[in-house]
Amino acid sequence: YIMQKIAKFIMSRKFIPVILVLTGASLFLAFQSQGNSDNDNPRSKYAKVLRNVGLLLEQGHYSPKKIDDNFSSQVLKKFTANLDDGKNIFLLSDIEGFKKYESKIDDEIHGAELESFFTINDIYLKRLNETSVLYKDILSKPFEFNREETIIMDEEKLNYPRSEMERKDVWRKRLKYLTLIKFVDLQTEREKNKDNKDIKDFKFKPDSTLERESRDAIRKQIERSFTTKITHESIDENFSTFVNAITGTMDPHSTYFPPIDKRSFDESMKGSFFGIGAQLKEDDGKIKIASLITGMPAWKSGDIKVDDEIIKIAQGTGEPIDVTGYSVTDAVKLIRGAEKGSEVRLTIRRLDGTELVVSLKRDEIKLDDTFVKSAIINGTNKVGYIYLPEFYVNIEDPNGARCSDDVAKEIQKLKAEGVEGIVLDLRGNGGGSLPEVIKMVGLFIEDGPVCIVKGRDEKPTQLKDRDKSVLYSGPLTVLVDEFSASASEIFAAAIQDYKRGIIIGSTSTYGKGTVQRNIPLNPDSENPLFYNKKSEDLGFVKLTLQKFYRINGGATQMKGVTPDIVLPDRNEYLKFREKDNTAALPWDEISKAEYKNWTSTVSNDIIIRSVYDALAKNTTFSKIKTSVEWLQQYSEKEFSLNMVKYKEEQKKLKETFKLLDELNKLGKEMEIKNIAADNTVINSTKEKIEKNKQWLKRISTDIYIDESVKVIYNMIQQTATAKNN
Repeated sequence: YIMQKIAKFIMSRKFIPVILVLTGASLFLAFQSQGNSDNDNPRSKYAKVLRNVGLLLEQGHYSPKKIDDNFSSQVLKKFTANLDDGKNIFLLSDIEGFKKYESKIDDEIHGAELESFFTINDIYLKRLNETSVLYKDILSKPFEFNREETIIMDEEKLNYPRSEMERKDVWRKRLKYLTLIKFVDLQTEREKNKDNKDIKDFKFKPDSTLERESRDAIRKQIERSFTTKITHESIDENFSTFVNAITGTMDPHSTYFPPIDKRSFDESMKGSFFGIGAQLKEDDGKIKIASLITGMPAWKSGDIKVDDEIIKIAQGTGEPIDVTGYSVTDAVKLIRGAEKGSEVRLTIRRLDGTELVVSLKRDEIKLDDTFVKSAIINGTNKVGYIYLPEFYVNIEDPNGARCSDDVAKEIQKLKAEGVEGIVLDLRGNGGGSLPEVIKMVGLFIEDGPVCIVKGRDEKPTQLKDRDKSVLYSGPLTVLVDEFSASASEIFAAAIQDYKRGIIIGSTSTYGKGTVQRNIPLNPDSENPLFYNKKSEDLGFVKLTLQKFYRINGGATQMKGVTPDIVLPDRNEYLKFREKDNTAALPWDEISKAEYKNWTSTVSNDIIIRSVYDALAKNTTFSKIKTSVEWLQQYSEKEFSLNMVKYKEEQKKLKETFKLLDELNKLGKEMEIKNIAADNTVINSTKEKIEKNKQWLKRISTDIYIDESVKVIYNMIQQTATAKNN
């Protein structure tokens, strides 16, 4: 239903002109480039992408900012910052020189000749090559760690170097800091091992040797980094960074995806992809096989082993690509494919030095960690625990995985086991499918509105659960944190507004209250949700089309969802929520929907008050709060390059993190077991058995799950008391 609403909006009289203009612009620019050899790829392609992105943002975005000189200035600042986030590549004179484009990028978006990107990219590559030789000289001599020096790590407080000499000093401090970290680590390892009788070949190394080894390790690390950047950072990747500076200036969630990245996005949403079933790792600058999935192509071949090095990757009969210096992410992109049964050829090097070419046919690989899973917590009462990492859906397959269906199955299994309450864990859940969250809320309420969406210049529309049946009506708590976003916030807000359950977590969720849809930059005129296969694929823009609101009328945008029970959280000091992004859309509110609160014998307000009374006496959470406040102060300071002071700071930092690790774990583990119906699948492979053990271990010591379970106990007790009365 919701997908139909979005499709209907895209095909509406308001949006269809955008599709027609996009198609026309692509045809015009393609025709224009045929008569001008100077506009050959990539210039002609980039011009099409830029023009069409501008059209989409101006004509289709929910709340478009005016693409003018002010917008242009913000894009320029964002683009240069994204290229050089450490402010150690560009010189201040470069940044000053780029200011001539502060009033031109908007003109380029509107059709003027694209100049800014190519000029900035050329200077960036030039400066990158200049800085790529600095580290060798700096790391060739020992550092003095007894000097009083500090380094600024907060990029917002950094300034661009005014000269090459100043830039070299920026690099000197950075490399000194990295070496200092490694040096102290080696010293710690030496002290730990020198009295260990089990290490028979231990050789005591003086500080001078450890310092030299530290510099050598950092040299190799930086060398790999520059090799990857200079050899494999293509103009296409930097252009994507440029376009995303434009979309990101409009709002944080409008994003440009070139064709290959769009595929990765779809894979994450549907929870599966076509690949060979091998996990890769980076080992001393080499890409190696970390593990194999039983039953998948790499495992079946018998020719690929753990720790084999991948040297080259070829598509079918195509020319092999040397992946020396590639990042794991880039190598994975080459190995994964769009179709089942397509061929990929790997040239691998064994540990004994022998090389061979292995031909593999891609198969569907399911990302098990993406899917919902559940367990039973035995204690005062039997409680079900459901973990949902994201609101996934396979939009390409009507019979594919859908989180609402999967959660329903888990609830049925838990009910069959006789659980008296359920904890639903949405911590770290960044969102996903809007239709799926509507269906999921419907599992816990009779019927009614779940959220309200509003498109540009449109009246608000209520998205409703229309099924009067309730799959689960018992005690419910929902765990959230600052990483819970979008669809997670819709779910938590609906449960809170209906008073269907109790929300537990950090001070607020992420605060993303906008809806995006992938729009192709060269759409098919008959089906604008897909690109025109007769022309070049220009990629997609994940465009912000709507804003969603709680049924009480308030937006989750910026503010997020404030839990009923707030528990101090170790990540509270990090600044990454929506409110921390200057391009974020503002909070607002609309008229509330009509809905009836959940009827229950349980008083959420009484339970919440009792929990806060208990928390006031809970030293664990008060210590977490104090530790997090210290981390906030520490993260904002300059860091010492003096070894004595560095060790003092690190000692305090490690003590704080160690304390947080201890505080976040229960002294006595909860009793956790798998659902009987899941045992066959869990015990099917050694890998699954081991992963399951680790997962159950994490649950059993989690203080936040423990607090949620205690709330469930309280709800069960209230229900029982009400029945007896």
